Amino acid sequence: MTTIRPEDRGDADQVRLINQLAFGRPDEASLVDTLRETDGALSLVAVVNARIVGHILFTSVDIEGQIAGPAVGLAPMAVLPERQRQGIGSMLVRAGLDACRSAGQTAVVVLGHPDFYPRFGFVPALTRRLRCEWPVRPEVFMVMELRPGALTGAGGLVLYRPEFSAVPLTRNDQTAS
Repeated sequence: MTTIRPEDRGDADQVRLINQLAFGRPDEASLVDTLRETDGALSLVAVVNARIVGHILFTSVDIEGQIAGPAVGLAPMAVLPERQRQGIGSMLVRAGLDACRSAGQTAVVVLGHPDFYPRFGFVPALTRRLRCEWPVRPEVFMVMELRPGALTGAGGLVLYRPEFSAVPLTRNDQTAS
């Protein structure tokens, strides 16, 4: 049975390993280490048989233009390679979205796989007149309203925390061609 819970202080080493193995490099793990203590960060882990097998992080983003409340970015999300394609990532996303909604967030952006995130309600950000600060393919930059109408009249550039600029966008063909 898989349970989702907030990350505890003692989970950092396991979370680091999960991100390193899932992404095949240390960049995302270092990013998590830097961001987990930032104001408003939401970090959740998936646990199976007392072992952490997945992790998801949400941190604040700025959206130039008017939106009806605070927004967050989902990044990164990682599951141990041997546990992928078992629904753990989906459980993390659902639990994270619920926690963000409960915390008063109004929208979530994600830079991710266009075949995965739409199942949760994400749509291409361009449909809401939002642009990513980095040159990425439009179909991989998505947004989801957590409060209906939060993005009505919005539009503009989405700015992630500055710590994200240190992580190269080379995974999942996310960069613009």
